Amino acid sequence: QVQLVESGGGSVQAGGSLRLSCAASEYTHRSNCMGWFRQTPGKEREGVATIVFDRYTGGIATYYADSVKGRFTISQDNAKNTLYLQMNSLKPEDTAMYYCAAQGRYCSRLDAEDFGVWGQGTQVTVSS
Repeated sequence: QVQLVESGGGSVQAGGSLRLSCAASEYTHRSNCMGWFRQTPGKEREGVATIVFDRYTGGIATYYADSVKGRFTISQDNAKNTLYLQMNSLKPEDTAMYYCAAQGRYCSRLDAEDFGVWGQGTQVTVSS
């Protein structure tokens, strides 16, 4: 089973930027949805962004939570088996543990229950 390892988290002031990376241990078929989720203590895991290759159109489809649209960008480098999340204009409410996920069934739903493989997470802390 593919293993995922996140990196790039840290502490930043509001308005700053971070780029998260998720390295997969093996090639994850590009038709499978991958994504980023986040979680704070006592709350459910929240979908942040997902990405999937549409083999019929040859294009990439991305989906974002309303709270991050225009600020976060998800991308992937299939040659490196790596998923990224570029986070700009960070806000204190973005503070959370961020998780990479793979083998998602329904990309557009941003639902953690649709994903079968998870990384260990990387902490992002945004101070005001």
